[in-house]
Amino acid sequence: MKAISYSRYGGPEVLAFGEVRDPVVGPDAVLVKVRAAAVNPVDWKAREGYLDGILAPVFPVVPGWDVSGVVVRPGMAVSEFDVGDEVIGYVREDFLSRGTFAEYVAAPLRTLARKPRNLTWEEAAGLPLVGLTAYQVLVKVLQVKRGETVLVHAAAGGVGSVAVQLAAHLGARVIGTASEPNHDFVRGLGGEPVTYGEGLGERVRGLAPEGVDAVFDTVGGDALKVSANLLAPEGRLVSVADDDVVTYGGRYYFVRPDAEDLGRLSELAEQGVVAVHVDGTFPLERAADAHRLNEEGRTRGKIVVTVEWESEG
Repeated sequence: MKAISYSRYGGPEVLAFGEVRDPVVGPDAVLVKVRAAAVNPVDWKAREGYLDGILAPVFPVVPGWDVSGVVVRPGMAVSEFDVGDEVIGYVREDFLSRGTFAEYVAAPLRTLARKPRNLTWEEAAGLPLVGLTAYQVLVKVLQVKRGETVLVHAAAGGVGSVAVQLAAHLGARVIGTASEPNHDFVRGLGGEPVTYGEGLGERVRGLAPEGVDAVFDTVGGDALKVSANLLAPEGRLVSVADDDVVTYGGRYYFVRPDAEDLGRLSELAEQGVVAVHVDGTFPLERAADAHRLNEEGRTRGKIVVTVEWESEG
């Protein structure tokens, strides 16, 4: 099959488009014909070797964890999906090798859910990683409750934009950091935008004088110190970007594949609670350009790679 792969760590230039070995479908997996795969910051961090101490590479590595596509062959032990089912997945394994930037991917059952019927292939591909991250942090870790005030950093980004929508759905008041050009976008998601940068603490205090009940950090660095100083008594702080959060009394969280959580997100998308904004799309062969754009860190929502297929009917 055709895929994007890399045989050594490095910048976007190590990504090559060409033939790789077809996936082997285990008993508890399904073969998915890929329609779209989203780009996430973790993809280029893995490509540059930053995850080497966590996930061992098996070169050549096909990057990508997010996918939307169609089941073409269930594994021998699979009864949950049939040929032709439309699915989404956060296809992360415990090593780097068999990613989603390819014509096909073998996806373990624990990584899959049914595709939201109202989302395009591109939108659906952008939901799994950011959606699971937002859902697991807000619902399972921060345990956000109705009436609380939640601060979401980088509220116009992939994770942040979904987090704003989910937190508002949970009944929270949501304050979201964003650049001024993205303020209307954040308002449309259900949040109250504040400009990040110098003076952020004062701006948030102006909106929430008693402090915030929970902070969802997707930035790290200086944002952690500011966030810790904005917490109300018994306030909670979680970061998905910087494990230094523990020095501020917070918790670091790394998203995990969960079929039940992903199924719930699919339902929320169909109910109109969660929408995915696609900022740009690239054909599979231009995945390196998609990586470059994602590394700039200025996109609104998601960047998606698409796989073109000839009409089958």
